[in-house]
Amino acid sequence: MEWEIVIGLEIHVQLATKSKIFSGASTAFGAPANTQACAIDLAMPGTLPTPNLEAFRSAVKFGLAMNAEIGKRSVFERKNYFYPDLPKGYQTTQLEAPIVGAGTVEISLPDGSTKSVRLHHAHLEEDAGKSLHDLFSSKSHGMSGIDLNRAGTPLIEIVTEPDMRSAAEAVAYLKKIHSIVTYLGISDGDMSQGSMRCDANVSVRLKGEEKLGTRAEIKNINSFRFVERAIKVEAERQIDILEDGGKVAQETRLYDSDKNETRSMRSKEVANDYRYFPCPDLLPVVLEDSFIEEIRKNLPELPDAKRERFEKDYGLSRYDAELLTQERASADYYEAVVKGCNEPKLAANWMTGELAALLNREELSIEQSPVSPGHLAGLIQRIQDGTISGKIAKQVFEAMAKGEGDADAVIEAKGLKQVSDTGAIEKMVDDVIAASAAQVENYRSADPDKRPKMMGFFVGQIMKASKGQANPKVINEILKKKLDALL
Repeated sequence: MEWEIVIGLEIHVQLATKSKIFSGASTAFGAPANTQACAIDLAMPGTLPTPNLEAFRSAVKFGLAMNAEIGKRSVFERKNYFYPDLPKGYQTTQLEAPIVGAGTVEISLPDGSTKSVRLHHAHLEEDAGKSLHDLFSSKSHGMSGIDLNRAGTPLIEIVTEPDMRSAAEAVAYLKKIHSIVTYLGISDGDMSQGSMRCDANVSVRLKGEEKLGTRAEIKNINSFRFVERAIKVEAERQIDILEDGGKVAQETRLYDSDKNETRSMRSKEVANDYRYFPCPDLLPVVLEDSFIEEIRKNLPELPDAKRERFEKDYGLSRYDAELLTQERASADYYEAVVKGCNEPKLAANWMTGELAALLNREELSIEQSPVSPGHLAGLIQRIQDGTISGKIAKQVFEAMAKGEGDADAVIEAKGLKQVSDTGAIEKMVDDVIAASAAQVENYRSADPDKRPKMMGFFVGQIMKASKGQANPKVINEILKKKLDALL
């Protein structure tokens, strides 16, 4: 039997407002527990919520970026349920009239193809607090605690149609949403800190079937890697159940990254279980056309537009442009490098090669790069003007990453300047030819079309003799002239 995976995502994005969605309490990250939850956030008697205009502005920005319908009239409901970290006993959210309606977004897949994924809607809501487990844990017992600082932080929940058919597609969509919200500046998108979280709705069906299978919702996945692994392992679990003649239960599950498995959390509720009703403390919010159009006029250049511009203006491949524009900080870094060296392709090669390897190795973001755009631009300039070879440039780059100064300082301090003196290189060529009689004879007797490859031996010996500092271009010119003279 051939099975098809069907995936829909619900992505929770914390909005980067200075205060909460219905109160003036701070949303600053890292404050001591329970110091940023005011009486309004906890719905204490006698308090009334006041909508945060910036949360609406952020939601409209997102909707416009997704080419989605904007709900000019949106309504807040109360979603009733009990969790220890939700002392109000309900969450203020949107159900019937969300701020953002249907839209689409195009994603790029690992095989180079593209796909459109439909947005069902995105709605505004408040975040809950945070449960902390195993505090002061010991061999005998542990303790749990509640931090309500996060309670009332504004969220947009982004809900897709079930359009994705693989874990790779789901990750590509999640990365695209991350890129859009960070370009817009409405969220920092830091998944490790909970600024962006994902629930994955996963079901399977036989290939060719139209009817959707029974889905399981995997809650609160907080990294791209875990999203991919959770979807794969959940799909395998469901397939095993169905192939053994069983039935998949509709339920909410948690992903255990240590064991790489999902486990049951609770049976899946439906909307009726939450007893939604319009919030009696909040009037419907009506947005004027002028408010929406002002936001539209001030939208920044978004990832797709920036990628297209990089392809057109800098002559980059779609693949390179996609990599460089996935994060706004990377795109800004790249343009700063190009401005400093005027070598778009070399700048892209160094960023997607040596710089990316360094950042991955050290687990750093582009904002934390130990090599500044100016220093990388200076290094590329020294390659282009022949001061150093590409091979030596890698040594210079590593030294710059260790804080040893810019390219010129490192080249000077380590004596790495490329040898381009034709007299000195000619002597090295003569010495290598004289010491390589057998290779010279093979070169002379070889077919003409094979000789260019055979020159590699001689070039390698000359580079070794020069400790890697001889100019490869000059070497090849002199070497070919001298070898051809022996034919």
